Amino acid sequence: MTAATGGETMHTKTTCPYCGVGCGVVVTTERRQHNGRDVIELIGVKGDPDHPANFGKLCSKGSKLAETAQANVYGQVRAGQPLMRTDRAQAVSPVSWDVALDHVAQKYAELIATHGPDSVAFYISGQLLTEDYYAFNKLAKALIGTNNVDTNSRLCMSSAVSGYKRTLGADAPPCNYDDVALADCVFIAGSNTAYAHPILFRRLEAARAQNPNHKLIVVDPRTTDTAQMADLHLKIQPGTDVMLFNAMLNIMMQQGWLDMATINLHTEGFEEYARGVAEYSPALAARVCGVKEADILQAATWFAKSPKTLSLYCQGLNQATTGTDKNTALIALHLATGQIGREGAGPFSLTGQPNAMGGREVGGLSTLLPAHRELNNPAHIKEMEAFWGVKKLSSTPGATAVELFDRLEKGDIKAVWVACTNPAHSLPNSQKVARALQKAELVVVQDAYLTPATVEYADVVLPASTWGEKEGTVTNSERRISRVRSALPAHGEARHDWAIVVDFARRLEKALELHGVPGSSLEPGKTLFPWNTPEDIFLEHRETTRGRDLDITGLSYAVLENQGPQQWPMPAGSAQGTARLYENLRFPTASGKAKFVFAPYEPVAEDTDARFPWKLNTGRLRDQWHGASRTGTLPEFFSHEAEPLLAINPADYKRLGLSDHSWVRVKSRRATVILRTKPDDSVAPNQAALPMHWGPEFFGGKGGVAGVNALTIEAFDPYSKQPELKHSAVHIAQAHLPWQLVVFTHSPHWLHLWRQARELFQHFDAAVCVPVGRETPGVLFRAACETAPQAAVLNQLLQLFEFNASEVLSYSDPTTGAVRKIGLQVQGDGDARKATLTKVCLAGDIQSEIWLRNHFDQQLDVLPLRNYLLAPTAQPPGAKTTTVRMVCNCVGVSEESIATRCADLLSQEPLSAAGCLARLQGELGCGTQCGSCVPEVKRLIQHAMQVNLVQS
Repeated sequence: MTAATGGETMHTKTTCPYCGVGCGVVVTTERRQHNGRDVIELIGVKGDPDHPANFGKLCSKGSKLAETAQANVYGQVRAGQPLMRTDRAQAVSPVSWDVALDHVAQKYAELIATHGPDSVAFYISGQLLTEDYYAFNKLAKALIGTNNVDTNSRLCMSSAVSGYKRTLGADAPPCNYDDVALADCVFIAGSNTAYAHPILFRRLEAARAQNPNHKLIVVDPRTTDTAQMADLHLKIQPGTDVMLFNAMLNIMMQQGWLDMATINLHTEGFEEYARGVAEYSPALAARVCGVKEADILQAATWFAKSPKTLSLYCQGLNQATTGTDKNTALIALHLATGQIGREGAGPFSLTGQPNAMGGREVGGLSTLLPAHRELNNPAHIKEMEAFWGVKKLSSTPGATAVELFDRLEKGDIKAVWVACTNPAHSLPNSQKVARALQKAELVVVQDAYLTPATVEYADVVLPASTWGEKEGTVTNSERRISRVRSALPAHGEARHDWAIVVDFARRLEKALELHGVPGSSLEPGKTLFPWNTPEDIFLEHRETTRGRDLDITGLSYAVLENQGPQQWPMPAGSAQGTARLYENLRFPTASGKAKFVFAPYEPVAEDTDARFPWKLNTGRLRDQWHGASRTGTLPEFFSHEAEPLLAINPADYKRLGLSDHSWVRVKSRRATVILRTKPDDSVAPNQAALPMHWGPEFFGGKGGVAGVNALTIEAFDPYSKQPELKHSAVHIAQAHLPWQLVVFTHSPHWLHLWRQARELFQHFDAAVCVPVGRETPGVLFRAACETAPQAAVLNQLLQLFEFNASEVLSYSDPTTGAVRKIGLQVQGDGDARKATLTKVCLAGDIQSEIWLRNHFDQQLDVLPLRNYLLAPTAQPPGAKTTTVRMVCNCVGVSEESIATRCADLLSQEPLSAAGCLARLQGELGCGTQCGSCVPEVKRLIQHAMQVNLVQS
């Protein structure tokens, strides 16, 4: 940390807490005096120009980090003190750290003494720092003696890990980000990189602009922003990737496009593989995948014949019961064509979370030991027993994510400790997870936020520090380790994750001794957790890697401070980390050769049928992150995609007879949810898409069924144990809910209001609650029922949103359940008099929502329309009815503004698409900051050019 201007302003380099690109950021803070004490206030966040992952660029989420860490936000959503209850009928209440940790230590010790070490479990997160991860892993495996420590990385990266290990011999992406610019052909499969990894996508855009011969192939069931930029989009049926990849290799074999020298000298198993793919003709693949045979041929040609081909892939391959097979089939294409071990070429899995890689490095999964050691390897077990100084480590694999909560529901696992993740939202078949949490004897939630759905099930809440407050390291997708530095003090009584673990572990050591459980330490009274700083933990972790494939014995905090982020391996004596792996085509397998592992095509775990004829795909939004515990605290992140909406093809939308206010029932074999829908031509017919961010925090209804993952299936890959979150079979039908309600209001306490409003979901057939606003934040609450709810329910809602004040205009009709209430703020006198909306409630009939919402969002004067404010009028004279949807969140440029200006420009002079984009960027500023909106701006330009062509 360096100080300037007399030590008052400070600039701290750390990393972004979002995707696995691992962007560097510079945090600016100001130290000032407040009521006689020092206060550190966050002033701003910008990209670190020296960080090799992003060179100063940030996406829309990263560029708004400062706004998500403001004191007024933290005060409403942060966990600031330990909370506890000993009776499930009661709410949690504040306690001291000593009381909370002693209680948990005693309970864990009792369960371990009575039921054995496997009666307790830990479910942690790819957003923890490496030091935090190491501490949890050692706590479970070395002290308690259980391998029941798994992570949400199981939902994200485990199939990619499995694919690398089965073929190349180690969990090690061989490429780096520079390869995106060096490649001649980029093959993206199962990743909307423009949304999920936007900074890497900026590099791809720049590379294509520099190389006119560059080829981009995208494999995706949806026409995403990424797919729209492709030279070739293979819009396959969900889950048919293995069929496609095998057919591509079949073509390469038939055309003689294989690199036989690489195959013969550096791989094994090819003959058997070749016999397997011989059955996969391009004609068969075209029928199964639903794409043209000629397009499969073109993809195979560009992949094999391009001088350098790089593949990028993420959850579309990983989140499937055949995820490992998809990964191994794609890697086989690289091995067969020699597209590996050199610049611009190789299979490059994109990590979903900022430190999923670091968690795997320390063995933070139920099937691993530190430094990529395996539980099923006796030599590895002995190495770690000796290193940790324990008598015996368990070699029995622990419960993976889905299995863990299955065993919790059955009662085999009695207690679970959840840290920095939200399984009640993110795991498949989420209502089953809810039952498991309710049945558990003890649920500990260690989190920085109080808003995640899982917190509602906690018996003990342990407040943890979060981004901006933490110290340690993370590893990004290209194996690059970066320092994380604190710029702010921890909020309230929050503690660092590793420090919580250490304090608890020392208490548990004593509690286990009192309960007569044999200690794991070789020497009585010795602690396994002697650390006082995160660097102490890093040094121990570093030593576990000595001689391993990820050796970082040449790395230290000092090296990271002085030389910047480094890629592993970086053994002692190395001047810098290793940019690429396998350049000598030697692989970390027993033979030193890579392996071809043939995988026959298998369909999705849950195919469609007459009862469930729709294919549901879960994806990401551009401006949200996972369960939105951080991004959900910023209303402007909801101005691009405002509410949970099921996207379906326009033809299906019309066939179902849907309109703007229609609700649909989406039913799977596990649950039914009700939500609104929208036409979206990026979605293929008989398919539907629902973003994974919309959990029970945002929508629900009677019966407590809520969130997208109430629908998804818990079936998982037999090798990676990663569940098939990407695909479920569902039935979709219009829900006839004639009584509807919508409330939107400004409030300085909107985050508290949002949390309280969620408790009302249970009174309606369907309900949604999301933040709204930009300069003036607030909340939108939407609900629908077959009949009007009881008057008490509506009164409770009106009281919550403070509609009973005298300045509120009101209308009600008890016979129909219709209610309309309008809150106004009047300013000025005479001709300067102006009235703006502060809150609106429409119940029973909501057809005036659009124009009222437009005036609310833009704070337009409603005095000229005062006679229509309480009327059920869809469009009063002179009222603007266009919905404001922000395309560029960084600058605040709406879709309407871009479309209008684009049409004006094209009507005035002939412009190319690039010329029109440059003019829009210069005049409106859209796409000039993070660039995440550029693909959508280009799409609006193309639409305007087509309209202009027709009109001319």
